[in-house]
Amino acid sequence: MNEKMERLLTILQDVNDEIDFAHERHMVDDGLIDSLELMKIIVALEEAYDVRIDAGEVEPENFNSAEAILALVNSCRKQV
Repeated sequence: MNEKMERLLTILQDVNDEIDFAHERHMVDDGLIDSLELMKIIVALEEAYDVRIDAGEVEPENFNSAEAILALVNSCRKQV
């Protein structure tokens, strides 16, 4: 696991330590993340990475796994 993923997993665990973010692949689709937790994750990501996640990017496929979330963060960082 690389340093970027470890940092992301730490941020996600701070939001909800009951989800195994490292292994889950369908967090939104399976209902592990509800709309309130999704907003908490977005706020945590925006603060930690100094990015803006637009409403159009808040799609289940962008939040179903830690890998998808990291790809979204990386995409947002390139737009800045």
